[in-house]
This record gives sequence, C-alpha cells and structure tokens, in this order.
Amino acid sequence: MSAVLRLEDVHKSFGRTEVLRGISLEVAAHEVVVLIGASGSGKSTLLRTINLLEPIDDGRVWLGDRDISDPRVRADAVRSRIGIVFQHYNLFPHLSVLDNVTLALRHVQGVDRAAAEQRGLELLERIGLASFARVFPDRLSGGQQQRTAIVRAIATNPELLLLDEITSALDPELVGDVLALVRELADEGTTIVMATHEMAFAREVADRIVFLDSGVILEQGSPSEVFGAPREPRTREFLARFL
Repeated sequence: MSAVLRLEDVHKSFGRTEVLRGISLEVAAHEVVVLIGASGSGKSTLLRTINLLEPIDDGRVWLGDRDISDPRVRADAVRSRIGIVFQHYNLFPHLSVLDNVTLALRHVQGVDRAAAEQRGLELLERIGLASFARVFPDRLSGGQQQRTAIVRAIATNPELLLLDEITSALDPELVGDVLALVRELADEGTTIVMATHEMAFAREVADRIVFLDSGVILEQGSPSEVFGAPREPRTREFLARFL
C-alpha cells in the first residue's frame, strides 16, 4: 500500500530541549498506528509537527507525494487534508454542535450550508447525538463532546486522522463510547495515527505499535510483537506498568 504519511529524520527542539531526535516513520493507507510511551516522550509533539502546528527543525514530512515541511507550503491547505482531535475537545463554545461539526466543510471546503448540515446530521445520528445538534457544547458530557470532536474531524473526509490522548481528560465511564467510535473508524479503513495510554485498546485496534522514548522510536511492530515479546529492556519496563 502507498504511504499516506512519511517522516524522514524529523528533529524538533524547544529551546535547548530536543523533543524529537530523528524520527523516521511511514504510515500506509488504511493503517492504524498507535504511539505509546511515557509522558514527555514526544508523542504529542510528533502529532503537532505532522499537522504543522509546530515547525520542525530538521528532516522532512510528506503527506502523500507532497513535502509539507517545505516552508512555502500553505499550512491551511495541508490541515484541510488532515483531521486532528486533542484531549480537551476544543469545540467552539459559542457554536451549536451542528455548527461545530460543519464549520470546516462550509468555510474550508466551500460546501453549501444545506449539504454540510445534511452530512453533519448524518454523522451525529451515527453517534447518537442528532438530538443535540442545535444545542451548545456545554450541554454535552465530556464523552459526548469528544465524540463530537471526532465527528468534526472526519466530516471533511481527511486523508489522515490524528488522535492525541483523546481519552485522558474523560471520566473512566465515558472512555468506552469514545474508543468504540475510534474502533468503528479503524474497521472502516480510516488511516489513523493515535497517541494513547489505553494499552488494552491499542492492542486491539492497532496494526502497528510504535514505542517512543526520549524523542526516538525505540521499538515498533505488531501488537503481538511489542506487547507479547518486546525486544528492548526500556519497552519491557514501560509496559510492565500496564500489562
């Protein structure tokens, strides 16, 4: 399968702290890659560099056949091809649920309001939130807000979906509904790069596990390889806290 995403020796520092220290990674179409690692290992920074929210210091990032790390590239045009969901929802509080979901469709892709709202309502119906379409996000539970944020990210049919610790801000009883939606998207063939501490879910949904440690990819492989027989002592040490 062709690579949707390709990173070549990516480096990123904040001041004197080097957070990404030569990351090279390819993600194929329809592949689900799950990033694991301790807090501060570089997972969130890596996702933010892919979406051009953080400029890289060295290396190259390719989305399909386009070098999106080229400084001449329009970041907004790149972001229209990538969906991203953060741990804290980031819904616009002054917009209805439906307007949140359809915002990018209308203002980035130029879809007329009627068509955008039809798609938005279909997606909200799919996750059981159609009855909340006209209310504001503060009427939703945390799990409902996060599912809405995911639907907003996929409304534009992105080539790549980035999920950054999307369950870490949720009460435990709300996690299941959010992960069920991600599982459904993965089953449908969505290309996903996801950072998570939900190891049982990672084992279930991932095609490939990538273990980051201190800004480098220390180990990667199938869930059975990484969870069942990790090669690196540091991987074994990390996983011992979860498994």
